[in-house]
Amino acid sequence: MIGVQMAQQLKDAGLTWKPAPGDRFTIPDRDLDDEVFVLSNMTIEVYQVPEGRVIGFNGTTEWALDDVEIEETLWLPREDQLRELLGGTFRSLHRTDDGYSVETTAVFAAPTTEEAYAAALLALLGEVFE
Repeated sequence: MIGVQMAQQLKDAGLTWKPAPGDRFTIPDRDLDDEVFVLSNMTIEVYQVPEGRVIGFNGTTEWALDDVEIEETLWLPREDQLRELLGGTFRSLHRTDDGYSVETTAVFAAPTTEEAYAAALLALLGEVFE
């Protein structure tokens, strides 16, 4: 998973988020910086009742915040999302001694695949907005 700092750099570079189920995000500057949330259509839990186990469909159970504006959140894109955002510029992913490298028109090395994809995407966004 990419870190908050890299996610913030992507956001600042112009990456926009169209929230969808399964997306991860955090809410910085609300004492929730270390919490990672996942968008879901509903929270589903298994309960043990006298008759046996049941699946319960509930609303948000983690906290009592009704809603938060998208602008207050920070998307933490997954590896597959970052690769998709690179589009036709993506050429290859290689394992290195120190982590991974992503090749587009240049090579971007990082400790994790997500960070390598994010570095390549940051460069691409810089080219797009110049």
